[in-house]
Amino acid sequence: METRWLDDFIALAHTRHFSRAADERNITQPTLSRRIKMLEEEMGVTLIDRNTLPLGLTPAGEIFLASAQQIARLAKDTRAQCKEIKKQEENRLRFATTQTLYLMFYRNWLQPSAQKHNVEVELDLSSTTWAASDFVNALTQGQCDLLLCYWHPQITFIEALDDTRFEYQVVCEEALVPVSAMNEQQAPLFQLPGKKREPLPYISYHPSSFLRPLIDHALSSGLEPPHLTTVNENMLSVSVKAMVKEGFGIGWLPQRLINDSVNYGQLAIAGDERWQIPLQIRLYRLRDNHRSQLDVFWSGLANDGMKVGV
Repeated sequence: METRWLDDFIALAHTRHFSRAADERNITQPTLSRRIKMLEEEMGVTLIDRNTLPLGLTPAGEIFLASAQQIARLAKDTRAQCKEIKKQEENRLRFATTQTLYLMFYRNWLQPSAQKHNVEVELDLSSTTWAASDFVNALTQGQCDLLLCYWHPQITFIEALDDTRFEYQVVCEEALVPVSAMNEQQAPLFQLPGKKREPLPYISYHPSSFLRPLIDHALSSGLEPPHLTTVNENMLSVSVKAMVKEGFGIGWLPQRLINDSVNYGQLAIAGDERWQIPLQIRLYRLRDNHRSQLDVFWSGLANDGMKVGV
């Protein structure tokens, strides 16, 4: 049984005339007659008394009318609720980023910006555990509307984002800085470049992380190669930071992530500016994703003074 059959029956019960009911339902009279007949066959009883003018309802039809009206009202209310939920979902922008960038930018920048422009942003917390390649796939396949990530030409995982299908805004410039725990003399426990016979213990990133290819390239292309021995690999900068703070080795961390720890004497810079690696933090979207809220938010961010990339 289809719910439109119920609406057909209710219209017929109200007009008591097949032609007028068909006009009200914006269908042909034969179509209405066929649907009413199928409804009667489905119920196994005659609902319409066709021997009277105007048409009447059989006793079963009178009982069925009350139920049909109730079901029709429930179906209408349910459709309205579903449409409202869909509307809310369409107005909510889906945002994905790494755990480190979430901790540094979501509450301090993205959320206030969304509130300023009266846009609702929903964070997919599962993205904080994704590998770098997962972010590109999610944005390409429409699983998220906004992607906040690191960018540098040597981060090979996101080369696809250089395609004209995407556009971006540069959120800020960043740098990866080598850091170490402090010794009793409040000096770095480990200091670059290290010695060939005594390589520094190195807390590295996992090969599938954003930052690993960038750091590998920077260390291999420098004029003075460091002497390091990898003792641990992590996907997340916050995990690398925790290992470094415990004195397990040296590691490269985003400047914004270690500023407080350096200021409070919990971490020390383990090398001069030669060992710092510049990169950007960018916000990406698909060019052909023109959800109204996304366009509003994107334009608002641009007008706030962010540099827009092409």
